[in-house]
Amino acid sequence: MNSATVISLTALIAWALALLVLMEAIRSKMVLAKEIPANGFLPDNANLSPFMQRLARAHANCLEGLPIFGGLMLIAVVTGRSTVTDPLAYFLLVARIVQSSIHLASVSPGAVTLRFCAFAVQMAIAIYWSYRLLLS
Repeated sequence: MNSATVISLTALIAWALALLVLMEAIRSKMVLAKEIPANGFLPDNANLSPFMQRLARAHANCLEGLPIFGGLMLIAVVTGRSTVTDPLAYFLLVARIVQSSIHLASVSPGAVTLRFCAFAVQMAIAIYWSYRLLLS
């Protein structure tokens, strides 16, 4: 079944994985270059560059949202009601990628506002989906 919901859920997982792979590739390069010992990393990258700290937070944001957004998508697919989630699934995916990309780029006040707007889109979609899935 290749519905918009299934594709978007897979892409949400792939996006979180891509951020993780990027973070671990950079960390591996740092270890190989002897810039930091293998056991010198903090989970939030607090002892690394601002970009690495933003990368850790962007990845964490993806993981934090996955049970909610992905869970609703999974419920829709498993119960045969992906018609509820399909129309907005790609919008949710794009909003997540936009949120993460802005997070990686900047923490300026304008960027934070745009990032929150992208998150607000995801929340609004999830609220709508929850309502529809509970009532249908």
